[in-house]
Amino acid sequence: MAPAKNFTFICGADDFLVGRLGQARFDALAAEVPDEFSREVLNGFAANVSEVESAVNRFRESVQTVSMFGGRRVVWLKDINFLADSVTGRAESTMKLVEDLQQILAAVNPTDTAVLLTAAPVDRRRSFSKWCEKNADFALAGGDGDNAGEALAGVVLAEAKELGASFAPGAIELLLAKVGANTRLLVEETRKLATYVGAGEPIQEAHVTELIANTAEGDFFEAAEAFFSGDLPWTLAALHRHFFSGGDARPVISALQNRNRILLQVRALADAGDVRVGPRGLDGFPKAQATHAAKFIGAPEKSSFNLFTQNPWYLGKLAGSAKLPTLRRLIDNQQELIAAFEEIIRRPHEQEEVLREMAVRCLVT
Repeated sequence: MAPAKNFTFICGADDFLVGRLGQARFDALAAEVPDEFSREVLNGFAANVSEVESAVNRFRESVQTVSMFGGRRVVWLKDINFLADSVTGRAESTMKLVEDLQQILAAVNPTDTAVLLTAAPVDRRRSFSKWCEKNADFALAGGDGDNAGEALAGVVLAEAKELGASFAPGAIELLLAKVGANTRLLVEETRKLATYVGAGEPIQEAHVTELIANTAEGDFFEAAEAFFSGDLPWTLAALHRHFFSGGDARPVISALQNRNRILLQVRALADAGDVRVGPRGLDGFPKAQATHAAKFIGAPEKSSFNLFTQNPWYLGKLAGSAKLPTLRRLIDNQQELIAAFEEIIRRPHEQEEVLREMAVRCLVT
């Protein structure tokens, strides 16, 4: 049997995931310590070197304190932020204080004191982080940054499982596309969906579309979905709902232009035979990416100007949700969107009418 570790160290890029896992671990440790006066939670958040010093000193005093009535103590140093690659984290004085923290942890007797540290974000290239991985009961909340999408999906699945809910194919991907990398909101939206469908019923894409507002990158899903499905009544109704709630035309135009740009690129690849739009999305997309991605000079970040920065599932969803428009139609759409923007400048008090007129021209002709 492996010897017990001196302390527990939980870290990650997302403070919500780290805090959530840390709270669960602290609750488990605290359950073994009936005396509430033997449980202590310290704040490790520091805005400058002076606050780092105060946090480390408080932690030292707490760890060295003996329980008033005997027995084991639990100490949690939470919300540590001075282990990150930041101005405070890189300061020479902070480095020295982190060395002091390491010495304190190395001397902890886990029989007398259960110590828990939670930190986000953390520069894992530093010697302290590497030492913790080897010497602590170590946990990386959310996994590595390269697997952020999988980590977010894992959060959603874990929350759904706890609520006795499940997701139908495609529903999680749509939820992630609409909400983005906001773990707190993902958890709350999952709870809302689980409550709506009821016990035993899977959460469908239709539920996500109906109940979840889009907060990722300002895209306006309903108007864009309706427009590119070719459904004029739905498009007009979506525009009316948007303006009825006090919305502005510019973000809708931006969302339509972004979607149109992506579909233009998909259409070009499809016409060239590099990809094929099928029920599973874009067949041949990895090969097309290997052939053409290097040509997108100057647009390496996620952008509608660069098809290959988009999530492949999302691309397949966009291209396969309705019949892919012709290249000519997509070019005409782009011209219509530019004209609508110019018209709104001339008719600022008739924005809904301008977009309704544009939708009729695009979807009827």
